[in-house]
Amino acid sequence: MRALRSLRAVRRFSEREIPAAVLEALLEAGRWTGSAKNTQPWHVVVVTEQETLAGLSKLGQYAGHIAGAKCALVLVMDGAHNAFDCGRLAERLMVAAWAHGVGSCIGSLFPDENVTTAKRRLVIPEEKWVRHVISLGYPADDMAHRISSTPGTRRVLPSVGRKPLREFVGRDRYGAS
Repeated sequence: MRALRSLRAVRRFSEREIPAAVLEALLEAGRWTGSAKNTQPWHVVVVTEQETLAGLSKLGQYAGHIAGAKCALVLVMDGAHNAFDCGRLAERLMVAAWAHGVGSCIGSLFPDENVTTAKRRLVIPEEKWVRHVISLGYPADDMAHRISSTPGTRRVLPSVGRKPLREFVGRDRYGAS
């Protein structure tokens, strides 16, 4: 529960390398993610080349954090109908990373022209669905999960914290506590 409750987006990363064993452990956790009918409709592209990370960071309005990551995981799905499973995979990878002390943040690739650019650069088949990239790295400092380095992001991010349980849960009907 501690890892789940303390997980926050990290957008500023240190220069510390992610050990191969840690990255393998994250990927193994991702491999065991549940999916509809156990179809496992995904493939993960691990990107470590700085030039490629920098290029990906320009393919989404709030994807700037990818440029400073030690690596990024590009989530490739069989089709758009697998979006729910993509979310399951993303969350699992991010929680696994945090359990190892590795920060992460999800970035969305859009509009469609940017997705096409990413697919070409990473040699992803045209028929695959790609929208999300997870940046990974050890947090730059103790405030890395609170302060964004992505220009303009700070204005649109919600506050840190969570709604009270009574506002989050309806008992037997919407809004009933």
